[in-house]
Amino acid sequence: MPKNLTASPSFAALHSLFNDRIAVLDGAMGSVLQGYELTEADFRGERFADYSQDLKGNNDLLCLTRPDIIEEIHGRYFAAGADIVETNTFSGTTIAQADYQLESIVTDLNTAAVACARRAALTAEAATPGRRCFVAGAIGPLNRTLSMSPDVNRPDYRAVTWDEVVTAYTQQIRALIAGGVDALLVETIFDTLNSKAALFAIDTVFAETGTKLPVMISVTITDASGRTLSGQTISAFYNSIRHAHPFSVCLLYTSPSPRDRG
Repeated sequence: MPKNLTASPSFAALHSLFNDRIAVLDGAMGSVLQGYELTEADFRGERFADYSQDLKGNNDLLCLTRPDIIEEIHGRYFAAGADIVETNTFSGTTIAQADYQLESIVTDLNTAAVACARRAALTAEAATPGRRCFVAGAIGPLNRTLSMSPDVNRPDYRAVTWDEVVTAYTQQIRALIAGGVDALLVETIFDTLNSKAALFAIDTVFAETGTKLPVMISVTITDASGRTLSGQTISAFYNSIRHAHPFSVCLLYTSPSPRDRG
């Protein structure tokens, strides 16, 4: 850690937890949300009641329009034994929210997401005195990739630039940290270059604030080859990101369907 950065209090608390026992992270938000059978009206709420396009499916938006449901889901995970919940910010960047033309709400969205998770954490801690519940700011992989072209006829083409990705991540990270997360989770990585942009943005914000939070990293392995979607092996991926000195690195294996297994 650079000498000019101070470790956040959550560093010591998370180190203590990880040294003591296996820590439990929450599960998926999207699959649980499906059980609520939400309508377009839920996603719109009052703030977006007259919005010009459909918003159903923008799960992150629910932090603003149905925070009660997001807080309830976080609470259910804590009740099931989770030590850490992730903020509902998988698509909480201007790049991802551009699909809904909602780039302008990104800071509000991330701030609200942290508040939902923190309220659930405080409730769980109050129910069990002495328990510590952590909130990790979720930083998703984006719906654009820096490593691959979306056009098979133009292998040199990229739908987004490095600077655009860094700028988008930087805005999200600032909001998550200002909101009060205990750690940052760069999650479900399928493109290592995207994750490197996120890590660069994290270091930039750490330098701005003078405080370093634990950085957790989650990479997705897409099939039995043991490689990411962009083609890296696990060891190559780790060597690509170890400069960030992550607090933890975990693997998410996406199992092929029975048809794919033949």
